[in-house]
Amino acid sequence: MGPAVRQTRGKSLGAKSGTDSASYLRRLGERVRVLRNQRGMTRKTLAAHARVSERYLAQVESGRGNGSIVLLRRIARAMSVPVTQLVNENADPPVDALLLSQFLERLPAPTLKEAREVLLQRFGEPSSDLRRQRIALIGLRGGGKSTLGKLLAGRLNAPFVELDREIERRSGATLSQIFEMFGQETFRRAEREALENVLKERPRFVIATSGSIVTQPGTLELLLSSCFTVWVKAEPEEHMKRVIAQGDLRPMADRARAMEDLISILKSREPLYAKAEVALVTSGKTPEQNVAELMRAIDRSPAELARRMA
Repeated sequence: MGPAVRQTRGKSLGAKSGTDSASYLRRLGERVRVLRNQRGMTRKTLAAHARVSERYLAQVESGRGNGSIVLLRRIARAMSVPVTQLVNENADPPVDALLLSQFLERLPAPTLKEAREVLLQRFGEPSSDLRRQRIALIGLRGGGKSTLGKLLAGRLNAPFVELDREIERRSGATLSQIFEMFGQETFRRAEREALENVLKERPRFVIATSGSIVTQPGTLELLLSSCFTVWVKAEPEEHMKRVIAQGDLRPMADRARAMEDLISILKSREPLYAKAEVALVTSGKTPEQNVAELMRAIDRSPAELARRMA
């Protein structure tokens, strides 16, 4: 990608960023004003309860106030709404969506899993049989997803897709270029669109995803509800060894720190990876042994899988 192309894209991205910021502040201000009116509060009353100046509140409601999260938190608390309702980037959800979220918040944690399963069954997500035609491998880099995915796809006579390569094919840029020029938000959007495209165009596949795909709730939910998901696990040392074997020598610069960071990332993502239907530990086994074990897991009945994962 030439300098001229990068410069043009950078300028358009900067302009878009400024427009997005102004639009976001207007939506934020409108949301504060509507919520205040719903509660029958004057601007003066809200300012007093939130311990902010009336002038600042007027700036916020007009879309010109770009204050700290602490001040927005005070405003939210004064109106008895979560601060997330104020700063949400999306359009205001329907009332029923708000009521549903409040209902789910009242359920105890063990019941939430059952509630999600009931909703999935009731509202037409792919059947278990269909989902087993779409195998998605998740987990940290170096766990063996690509090696396992290629072998499994061969056994199942299904296409193998590496989601990162699909993103590059669709965007015409490498992942590093996407991150460098447009940042994390653009990459996550491209990742979601690439996954949606694969789901739309391919009824059967084995797909290897990025290690961080689970950090985007909407994309993770789409993956879990559309595919048979497998958490491909390995010991931290094994992850590190495989990453270095792939040609990435950065961990060697400070191996102790790199290992500490890897363990920290794994620990923070474990609750997300654990949403997969199957967890496959690849350490200490050959790729052929891992594929045979995974084939057996895919063939198990849904009821047996449910008992095993309970």
